[in-house]
Amino acid sequence: MENDMYSIGEMARTSGLSVSALRFYDRAGVLVPAWVDPVSGYRWYAAEQYAEAAVLARLRRAGMPLADIRLVLAGWSSADTDLVRGLLQTHLRRLEAGLSDARSEFSALRTQLDHRENPMTSPRTTTVRLALPAPDLAAALDAVRFAAGTDPELPMLCGVLFDIEGATLRVVATDRYRMAVAQARTTGHEGPRTQVIAPLPLVDAMRALLGGDEPAHLAVDAGRLTLETGDRQTAGQCLEHDFPDYRRLVDLPAGRRAVVDVADFRKALETGPVHGSEVREQDGVAYDLSVLGMTDDGKVSLCKDAEDTEDARERIAFNREFLLHALTAGARDELLLEFSAPTAPLVIRRPDDEDTFSLLMPVRLDD
Repeated sequence: MENDMYSIGEMARTSGLSVSALRFYDRAGVLVPAWVDPVSGYRWYAAEQYAEAAVLARLRRAGMPLADIRLVLAGWSSADTDLVRGLLQTHLRRLEAGLSDARSEFSALRTQLDHRENPMTSPRTTTVRLALPAPDLAAALDAVRFAAGTDPELPMLCGVLFDIEGATLRVVATDRYRMAVAQARTTGHEGPRTQVIAPLPLVDAMRALLGGDEPAHLAVDAGRLTLETGDRQTAGQCLEHDFPDYRRLVDLPAGRRAVVDVADFRKALETGPVHGSEVREQDGVAYDLSVLGMTDDGKVSLCKDAEDTEDARERIAFNREFLLHALTAGARDELLLEFSAPTAPLVIRRPDDEDTFSLLMPVRLDD
């Protein structure tokens, strides 16, 4: 029978629905496989189900409610198309009404922003000077650079935040899907808290100077950031934006922790299965997903069986490329992975330096 049918993986590649989505729609009774192997539980689809799956994929991308999707598929092959046309039109009106409501709400929020005072943590004219070992600053920049944004619609994220408070320097970067924070101790500054955003070209120029062991001297003056190390210097104007309050974003409930050997875990990710993909609206690029879980004995496991029938809430999916980047930025042979809720970020920490860490947002496996 299998020779006349198509596997769930083949159906996913052809229809545009991920394997996890096909499993979800099977459990929901929306797109039921033509045959399920009674021994392995593996799903098989008939050739004529391709067209139905393609319709389902379009409805899914359009955000149609599940109840309406059921009716559209039930009436799709009927000679009378009035039901399907009516459901499509109803959903289109729903989307238009929702967009109108969203425009109204956003307009009200913009009005609030226009009338709200938003004082800086410290004036942009504040002069700050501090020093720290060049290797410490290099390590901090290496730990966060991968997470910086590139979306021109959000220029405040297209750089690295330098957050100077007392003797502590924190550098932070985020592109909304991931965030990285690193901390270093400094000398020479005892003034008020100061925050500036260094644009990425300046960050990369700074990193290029930090190859030695000599002290690095940072200065912020009138919104201009300068780095001196030895007889070399680079400087540039900081971004004229405020960075989001990252401390709120990293204030997460404690979760379960597991230590992973980075080399072994990287190999498992690179050679292991992928479970569909996500397409980020920022760049329209599709990224493979890896699904992680934690075993009862506290070890991180990869979901190896694409036809795993366990409850999807027990598994958490992440952008595989972002996870590999975070492992590299961790710069340790072993790292701590911290899981809390399925909808909460995955936290990747250094066992010897918990003030340097990164967060990855999970990706929903099902509708």
